[in-house]
Amino acid sequence: MQTPNVIQPIETEVPEKNVFWKDFWEIVKTLLLALILYFAIDYVFARVKVDNVSMETTLMPGDLLVVNKFAYKWHDYTTGDVIVFHDPQDPSEDFIKRIIGTPGDTVSVHNGQVSVNGNVLEEKYIREITAYDGDWVVPADSLFVLGDNRNESSDSHIWGFVPLKNVVGRALFVYWPFNAIQLMTHPYN
Repeated sequence: MQTPNVIQPIETEVPEKNVFWKDFWEIVKTLLLALILYFAIDYVFARVKVDNVSMETTLMPGDLLVVNKFAYKWHDYTTGDVIVFHDPQDPSEDFIKRIIGTPGDTVSVHNGQVSVNGNVLEEKYIREITAYDGDWVVPADSLFVLGDNRNESSDSHIWGFVPLKNVVGRALFVYWPFNAIQLMTHPYN
């Protein structure tokens, strides 16, 4: 009896040099993708640290938050939004405050109440009743902003309006510390 012809596969070894370059190339591609994603995300979102007490109790010193830099490319500025902007007096500094008046609005603060165009705002987010009075008409290219800790905040009631060109973006959420994680929801919706 004859044995059938069996074809045996020839074992070939991949040279170690080729395996190294293949693995190296995979690592390079992964790092490049990570860099592209990092810069794409950084282009759209900013990470900001709260440094002072002007937004207490909504935001506390040390809170870290994400800001949408494109929020106002497709949507209008809205009373109640929390925004980050370059300080009109020193653009190297950034502030975080709440929009109270948008272009063309009349803002009034009297007897502890804030009103916009004659409508009193229901401000559950403020730390304490506002202790100053004043009236302002917001220019067409600007915003009127106040901190939630009104009596301890350097804001539009002291130094004036924020030019629209100074706005960095709208605060989206706090991500640190863990016990402070929150979405920055709109107070009037």
